[in-house]
Amino acid sequence: MAKAAKTAIKTSAKGGAESKNYTKVIKTVRSPKTGAYTFKESMVHKDKVKEFLSAK
Repeated sequence: MAKAAKTAIKTSAKGGAESKNYTKVIKTVRSPKTGAYTFKESMVHKDKVKEFLSAK
């Protein structure tokens, strides 16, 4: 009989719940020098998404 595989990474219930409160936000930013668009991405708390998008 084969041994049962065990995962090396253990997460606590609290840590898993906290990570669900964050969202990956991608914002397009236009370069004033070249006029080209770039993308700024960040992990933001779900309550701060509107603040991140409205900031210049």
